[in-house]
Amino acid sequence: MLTISIGSGKIEVQNGAAIMSVVKTMKEDRAKAKELGISGDLDDAIAAEYNGVMRDLSASIEDDGNIRLLTPRTIEGLDILRHSASHIMAQAVIRLYPGTKLGIGPTIKDGFYYDMEIAGTLADEDLSRIEEEMQKIIDENLPVARSEISYDDAAKMFREMKQDYKRELIEDLKTEKITIYRQGEFADLCRGPHLPSTRHLKAFKLLSIAGAYWRGSEKNKMLTRIYGTAFADKKELKAHLDLIEELKKRDHRKLGKELKLFSLHEEAPGMPFWLARGVILKNILIEFEREKHRVRDYIEIQTPHVLKDMLWIQSGHMENYKENMFFTGTAEGEQMAVKPMNCPGGFLVYKEEKHSYRDLPLKVAEFGQVHRYERSGQLHGLIRVRGFVQDDAHIFMTPEMIEDQILGVVQLIDEIYSAFGFEYKLELSTRPENSIGTDEMWELATEALKRSLLRFGKEFKINEGDGAFYGPKIDFHLQDALGRTHQCGTIQLDMNMPERFDLSYTGADGQDHRVIMIHRAIYGSLERFIGILIEHYAGKFPVWLSPVQAAILTVSDKFIDYAKKALGEMRAAGVRAEADLSSEKLGYKIRQATHEKMPYMLIVGEKEAENNTVSIRHRDQGDLGTMSIGEFIKKILDENGKRL
Repeated sequence: MLTISIGSGKIEVQNGAAIMSVVKTMKEDRAKAKELGISGDLDDAIAAEYNGVMRDLSASIEDDGNIRLLTPRTIEGLDILRHSASHIMAQAVIRLYPGTKLGIGPTIKDGFYYDMEIAGTLADEDLSRIEEEMQKIIDENLPVARSEISYDDAAKMFREMKQDYKRELIEDLKTEKITIYRQGEFADLCRGPHLPSTRHLKAFKLLSIAGAYWRGSEKNKMLTRIYGTAFADKKELKAHLDLIEELKKRDHRKLGKELKLFSLHEEAPGMPFWLARGVILKNILIEFEREKHRVRDYIEIQTPHVLKDMLWIQSGHMENYKENMFFTGTAEGEQMAVKPMNCPGGFLVYKEEKHSYRDLPLKVAEFGQVHRYERSGQLHGLIRVRGFVQDDAHIFMTPEMIEDQILGVVQLIDEIYSAFGFEYKLELSTRPENSIGTDEMWELATEALKRSLLRFGKEFKINEGDGAFYGPKIDFHLQDALGRTHQCGTIQLDMNMPERFDLSYTGADGQDHRVIMIHRAIYGSLERFIGILIEHYAGKFPVWLSPVQAAILTVSDKFIDYAKKALGEMRAAGVRAEADLSSEKLGYKIRQATHEKMPYMLIVGEKEAENNTVSIRHRDQGDLGTMSIGEFIKKILDENGKRL
C-alpha cells in the first residue's frame, strides 16, 4: 500500500491504482472527503498534480506522495480544459473538412487556438457550424486516452494519416517515446494532460479566424488559425464574452479613427500617421512629463535617427538585436542603421565632456523616435508598432547614489501614473543565469533597488532570475479600467554599457571611476501608452488630456462671426477649442461632437451672441446652463490645473 497526502489528510491506496480511483473512493465516502477538506473538488476534478507533476486522472499512483485535484477553477485546470477544447475543435474541423492537416493547438491567455491547413477558405459564419460539431463530440462523451508509442511508430502513424506537420514535429523531437492522445477516431501528438472525457467541456466559444505562417516563418505555408475560449461554466463564459464586446467598443484602432487621432496605411506598415488631434495629445503627454523633469533637474537632448553600424557593434545590438533593426544601406562605403534604441546616442553625448563626481547625478532625457522591425502578423494598431517615440532617460551616478536615485524615479513614475488614475504593481527582477559583472556589484545593485522599494512603501514582487543580463530592474505593471495589466514603466540598472563605452567620472580622489547608470522609461512607447489610454478611458479623455476640450456649435450661419470671436478668445487663453461652422442642423452637430467624445459642446445662437455667453452641454451630464466666455475659460483652466 502507498500513503498519499490529499487535502489536509492522508489516505492509503493500492500500488498502481489510478488517481481516478482515489476520486471515486472519496465520492463514495463523502464524510471522509469532507474531513480531508476536498469535497468541493470531487465532482469537478478533471486532472491532478501528483508529486508536483500535472497528470491525467487515469495516471497510476506508484509512489508515496501528494495529490492535488485540479478543477477548471484552478489556473492549471483551466489551462487543461482549454487545451482539450483545442483538440475537440480540431476533431470537429477534420469531421467537417476531411483532409485537414493539423499544425499546433496551444493554449494562450484567455483561450486557445489551432493552426490547420484546410481545403478551401473559412469565414466567421463557419464558426457556428464547427461549434455544433464540437457539441456533438462533447455529447458523445468520448474517453480521452493517453498512450506512449515508439518514435518510429509515431512517425509511421502520422505519415499514414497524411498529417505532414505532425510528422515534421515528431522528427524534431528525436526521443524514443512519443505521447499520443486519442478521443474516438481522433489522435494528436501531445504531452497532456487532458480531460477524462469530452463531456467535461461545458462552456466554450469560437471567436475568430486568422492566418498564421507555419512555425511563424514567412517562408512557410500560411495556415488557418481558429481562436476560441473555454471556461468552467456558462456564467464565466458569458462574463468573458461581455468583456470582449466591451473591448471591441474600446478598441483603440476604432476609436482612434472616430476621434481623428491617427491613421494606419499599408504604405508604412506599423508606423502610425498622427493626425492634428493626435499630435496635440502626444504633445500633452510629452509636456506633462517635461514639467516633472524640470523640477527634478533633468536635461533633455536629441540624438540622430541614423548612426553608423560601428556604434551598434560597440553597443552589442548588432550581435544580439540585428534581426529587429532597419538599415539604410551604405553612405560613403559605411553601413548605416536606424536606431532601435536611444541609449548609444546618449552615451556619446555623455562623453562630450569630462565629468566630476560633483556633476552627478546627471539626468539626461530624450523623447526619441526609434524603429524596430516587428513581423507583420504581430503588428497591432498602436500597441505593437515599428516606429514609436520612447521617453528614455539615463541617469549617470556614483555607486553611493543608486538607492536615492532609484527611489526618486519610482516616486516620479507613481506621480505620473496617478494623474491618469492607474493602479499598478511593482516587480523587482534579479540576476539571470547569463549575466555580466561581479557578484559584489550585483549584490550592491539588487540590495539598493530593494531598499529603494522598501522606502517607497508599496508592496512588490521578487521575480528571481528575470533581470537583464547587465543588471537588475524594476518593472511597473499598470492596470487599466478593464483590469488588464500592461508593462510600461521600467528602471534598469546597467553595468554593461558604461564598460563598453568607457563612461567614467573623476572621483573625490582625483582618479577616474566607472560611472553607474540606469535606464528609465515611464510611458515606454508613447504610441503604446496612447493606445492604452484610449481604451482605458473608452475615448472619453479627461479635460486636461482632451485634444479638443470644447466644440463651438452654431445654431445657424448668422452666428458664424460670434463663434469665430469665441473661438479666438478661447484659443488665446489656452483652451483647445474647435468650431463647427457648417450649415448642418444643430442636432446633427451635437451628435457628431458627442460621437467624437468632446468634453464640452458650446451652443451659440442669438441669445448667446447678444449676451457674450455660451450655452454649455457636457458629453455625459447634458445641459449645464449658460456662462460668459470668460467664465467658461476659467472653468477649463481650473480643470487643466487640477488634472481632473
